[in-house]
Amino acid sequence: MPRLSRRSFLAGSAAFAAARPALGQSSTGQATADVDVIIVGAGAAGIAAAHTLSAAGRSFTLVEATNRVGGRCVTETQSFGVPFDRGAHWIQNPDINPLTKLVARTGLDIYQAPSGQRVRIGQRRARESELEDYLAATVRANRAIVQAGHGRTDVDCLRALPKDLGDWRSTVEFVLGPYANARDLGEMSALDFSKSTDRAFGAFCRQGYGALLAKLADGIPVELQTPVTQVDTQTRGSRVDAVTPRGTLSCRYMIVTASTEVLASERVKFDKGLPKRHLDALAKLKLGSFDHIALELAGNPLGLQRDDVVLERSSGPRTAALLANVSGTPLSLVEVGGGFGRELSGQGEAAMVEFAVEWLAGLFGNDLKRAVQRTAATRWDAEPWALGAFASAAPGGQWARRAMMEPIRDRVYCAGEAVHETLWGTVGGAWESGARAAEAVVRRLAGLPEPQSSAAPPKPEPQAAAQQGRGAVPKPEPEPRRSRTRAKPRPERQRSRRRRH
Repeated sequence: MPRLSRRSFLAGSAAFAAARPALGQSSTGQATADVDVIIVGAGAAGIAAAHTLSAAGRSFTLVEATNRVGGRCVTETQSFGVPFDRGAHWIQNPDINPLTKLVARTGLDIYQAPSGQRVRIGQRRARESELEDYLAATVRANRAIVQAGHGRTDVDCLRALPKDLGDWRSTVEFVLGPYANARDLGEMSALDFSKSTDRAFGAFCRQGYGALLAKLADGIPVELQTPVTQVDTQTRGSRVDAVTPRGTLSCRYMIVTASTEVLASERVKFDKGLPKRHLDALAKLKLGSFDHIALELAGNPLGLQRDDVVLERSSGPRTAALLANVSGTPLSLVEVGGGFGRELSGQGEAAMVEFAVEWLAGLFGNDLKRAVQRTAATRWDAEPWALGAFASAAPGGQWARRAMMEPIRDRVYCAGEAVHETLWGTVGGAWESGARAAEAVVRRLAGLPEPQSSAAPPKPEPQAAAQQGRGAVPKPEPEPRRSRTRAKPRPERQRSRRRRH
């Protein structure tokens, strides 16, 4: 079988037929009894897997539980008349992001995000000396977590923080925890934090990140509103059956891109349950909480520029971040996450909007309330086929990402942002994970061995797996990787770590 190359990938992607086969047919029109692969979930990982299988000439059926493609990366225009990314919005590291490499054929507009952030202290701008204090606190906190990640024992990120962060401690905890990772620092593995790839630069898609992903799905046959409720790996020997409300599908291999919370909740049931190792891994990869509270602010009452990011010097976890004038529109996003974000989301959309308006009024004055027009809020924790935002590993749980790459009963592969060791929490990471899972399946179908570099490691028990990283020789201390700051920030603006979605 010829090697799968970038050229064949693009050629195969461009050759997708526009017609959508009925349920019971594969991407090549074959009966599903003869299909090579069933892909469960049409988010970034599922779409990437479909592209890879098509380029390799393999038949597949792609099924999606909801009425749209995109998963946790979706754009809509109904709420405000302009693109509103309800999920992922930041395009991380566009120079190496696998999706931006495919932008040229979509006709969409990608532009670099501003490099700085604004900081407020009450209703005034932070002074330059105060910005420098915040910068120093963020850099030291970042360095401390990275150093802890190279220690012999994995600890939670909060435990690694310096004790003398002063008035900026709550802000630093928010920026490195809920804002960047959807979890409070006390719930996050320092080892997982230290292994994640640097997110130094960001970009935006003017038409929406979800619109970009949907464009990349054009021509891919997708069976919408077809949730897989049960996976049978044992009844038919070398076949895998997927039970859906519309009938049972059959394949030789399966790629499941459902979120870790969906798998853990058994919305997709496996015959005889999931293996213990995968269950233990899912327990370490719970989804955090991150939501957008969208406000239409007529007349730019905050006096901010396009895509300005605003933080506050907070005194506790009840805080947020602002992304103003999204892509030059009147739409602004108040972003909440972590434990407070989850609690607020649980109170409903009205409570979320009330918090956002009051929070902004506390920073910019009550006059802005008169400028608020249409509003909306996402609640990803309540989305039945998501159940959260993205997965930060719990302390001692970094091993779980690698464990989720191991096939279930030799026939079912998992993929998604949680199944990436360095790009977790990003759409690009989900895409790469889906492509890798599909490449592994293509090799299996061709009877080829796994490449030595990507072969699964020995399967220790979870505790032993957690210990494996502890005895490693620490690398020389890296440059701070979470702080995106300049040595001398401009007044009111400074760079800090971009969040993942």
